[in-house]
Amino acid sequence: MQKILVVDDTEINRELLHEILKDDYIVVTAEDGEQALRKLQEQHDSIAALLLDLQMPKTDGFTVVVRMKEEGWIDRIPVLIISSEHAVEIENKCLELGVSDFIHKPYEASIVRNRVRNAVELFNYKKQLEQKVEEQAETLKKQSQIIQMQAERLSKAKPFNTLMMEYRSVIMEVETKLKVLNAVFSEEYKRNPFESIKSRLKTPESIYKKLERKGYSFTIENIQNHIADVAGLRVICSFPDDIYRLAELLTKQDDIILLKRKDYIKTPKTNGYRSLHLILSVPIFLADEKKYIKVEVQFRTIAMDFWASLEHKLKYKKDIHNTDEIERQLRACAVSIEALDYQMQEIRDRIEQ
Repeated sequence: MQKILVVDDTEINRELLHEILKDDYIVVTAEDGEQALRKLQEQHDSIAALLLDLQMPKTDGFTVVVRMKEEGWIDRIPVLIISSEHAVEIENKCLELGVSDFIHKPYEASIVRNRVRNAVELFNYKKQLEQKVEEQAETLKKQSQIIQMQAERLSKAKPFNTLMMEYRSVIMEVETKLKVLNAVFSEEYKRNPFESIKSRLKTPESIYKKLERKGYSFTIENIQNHIADVAGLRVICSFPDDIYRLAELLTKQDDIILLKRKDYIKTPKTNGYRSLHLILSVPIFLADEKKYIKVEVQFRTIAMDFWASLEHKLKYKKDIHNTDEIERQLRACAVSIEALDYQMQEIRDRIEQ
């Protein structure tokens, strides 16, 4: 049986609550706040709930609750105020301090039993959830450590380093091709098709996790065959039509093979994301061979790159609540940004004409 601590300076109230709860709980009592705090200090790990009067000599109920809050006990022990006080201000003050519920005098036995049971069960459920979260966090920590160890071990292996060198080389190849197109485009149209190029190479940890999600072991062959975006470039353009024109000029080069195309501009993702993704196979020229390597190239406008960067920081880097409303606002912003992109493109066309 779980232990309930009843704190009231009136003996008849203590005896009455003892009679109501004795069949379901071990009931211990205290005559005032000082006694209650001593018993909490000694037995807080074994107390399932506290029934607490507010108006008591020496140390009142508010002081007991404040002390419990300071010690962290109120997070583990539900406090039910037993009082004839019905003032809204008093109840609000108690709730703000972390009190779980109220039992008003005179006592109705069934209400007392139900409210105590509900409070105890709720806190027990909360403890179970916290324990599960802790266990899951520990499991994830161990998995992360394993991934890091495996990734570090592989990153020191010569075949893996050779593969990463090849991915770095394909990034340089594509960057060179884009810069040449930029120069040609600038000469023909008197403006540049893109504003900047960003490149990145997946870390060993990121590669390991992606292979694990796909159900493949961490091998050189699986990296080459089942991950298309180890090497990636992001091309930031001023206008939507520059994206399509630049992508067309790049993919029609006779040494580039287009493996996959995902147009999230014409068909945006549900969250509002807009970008053109190309998976390409591009040759690199090594000391003794020509080798085709996969690379992902993403094309975005300046405005959409701004949206995507902020969306990632706001949504995935924080522990947030009310995600439905935030997602709705982000979709609305993405629609506004698309409209702005095409308005600016129309203004550019009018100026050029």
